[in-house]
Amino acid sequence: MSVFTLVERAELEAFLAPYGLGRLLEFNGIAEGTENSNFFVSLEAGEYVLTLVERGRRRDLFFVVELLQRLHAAGLPVPYAIATQSGETLRELAEKPALLQPRLPGKHISRPNAQHCREVGQLLARLHLSTREQILEHQSDRGLDWMLSEGPLQALQLHDEQLPLLRDSLAELAEQHAHILALPRANLHADLFRDNLLFDGPHLSGLIDFHNACAGPMLYDVAISVNDWCSTASGRLDGSRTRALLGAYASLRPFTAAEAHLWPTLLRVACLRFWLSRLIAIHQPAATGVHIKDPTEFQRRLQQRQQVSLQLPFAL
Repeated sequence: MSVFTLVERAELEAFLAPYGLGRLLEFNGIAEGTENSNFFVSLEAGEYVLTLVERGRRRDLFFVVELLQRLHAAGLPVPYAIATQSGETLRELAEKPALLQPRLPGKHISRPNAQHCREVGQLLARLHLSTREQILEHQSDRGLDWMLSEGPLQALQLHDEQLPLLRDSLAELAEQHAHILALPRANLHADLFRDNLLFDGPHLSGLIDFHNACAGPMLYDVAISVNDWCSTASGRLDGSRTRALLGAYASLRPFTAAEAHLWPTLLRVACLRFWLSRLIAIHQPAATGVHIKDPTEFQRRLQQRQQVSLQLPFAL
């Protein structure tokens, strides 16, 4: 279970009282997630999710709160920070920044099909379209520059046979850095994995965990999503799922010629980002029961992305 900070019932009840949502009935830690502590909270007024933010600067959370309010107003199925009766949305519990949000319906999909991927593509396009004309500027703390600085440090801990893949990936990123940053921009989820989307039956019902959200190239967000939702167990891209996701996205926001040219590079950069972050996680002391994801999963995907045959559709 990925709960880094334990919470006692009495302190949780004191934290929840200002919301005026009734008596605490039950609360449980949430197993998914690798960076924050999350709890399902049942109150007399309904079901909620409590998040204790374990990483990042407190002032960054105001960006997350504002972004979620904007996406909620645009009709996207996202959580949003609930305010106390005195108007507070960002508070503190167990000496950590804390947010209370409504619990969205649905469940995670571990084995997606083309229809699931089609809905992912449409939702991601809607997210980008709702922010690209008025971007909330916010830099990722694990963006392109972070990869270029963190990569050589992680290389010191890799086996010799892993080094050429990492070095070549870093070299490509350095070479294409300026071109990537020049691509069309919007606000990004930047972590749109299967465990951050909910489906109620065949329909997408919730997009959660915006703590890696930032501003940046929209194609990077697409690449992150494709790398997870469309990968097979061996790390290859499944053709039907990839075409479904990309086609649904492009039906709402057509890709540009520059995006089509850099598509293979962005797939590799997106793999590199999560390979590095997972390498960091396995070398850090973990609390008991914290779920640490396998970095070799993204090493395999990065190896498979050295040749990309599935191109972007409808490039202009």
